[in-house]
Amino acid sequence: MSHILVINSSVSGDASVSRTLVGDIVRGLIEAQPDVRLTCRDVDEEGIPHLSAVTVAGVRGVAATAAELATRDLSDELIAELQAADIVVIGAPMYNFSIPSSLRAWFDHVLRPRVTFAYSAAGPQGLLTGKRAIVVQSRGGLYSEGPGKASDFQEPYLKQLLGFIGIDDVTFIHAEKIGFGPEARELALAGARERIAHLVAELAADPA
Repeated sequence: MSHILVINSSVSGDASVSRTLVGDIVRGLIEAQPDVRLTCRDVDEEGIPHLSAVTVAGVRGVAATAAELATRDLSDELIAELQAADIVVIGAPMYNFSIPSSLRAWFDHVLRPRVTFAYSAAGPQGLLTGKRAIVVQSRGGLYSEGPGKASDFQEPYLKQLLGFIGIDDVTFIHAEKIGFGPEARELALAGARERIAHLVAELAADPA
């Protein structure tokens, strides 16, 4: 039985393209494997706090104060969810050429020395190997090709963050040009859904 961790980060609620497509992926995976386990995190609605001078030791040092201990507890909880997952599905809209700050806050809590990564003589090593990530990227413009590609600080950043903790099997699903009007938005959704259908079929044929 697979365990899926779902991370949503859009601030757009029901109008969110990334949330819509994440829902399509999850439904497809459940249809393919009905006994799948599901854990959902909405980092926008739950408001994961950004690290600050009074909390950072909870992740990167020795927790001592009440604020640091609370941060350590949240980090433990988020990491445990990530460790338990076989597949991580992330909804990541592009905001200002990168990721939502709420998603960055989630990464700040789960990138933890000696727990999800470690330094060695060979350099940093990710400790969460053997997992697969599916990342939905919704974008107002076109950034996967052409002149806009130079301004894409979203996909390389996500790939680096996930790879740093050992998750290097990452599939990106793009829904682009959604800011070009209703027709472009529907075309983007249709194209993304076609790729999702192929991906789900591939995973159903080879669940390992």
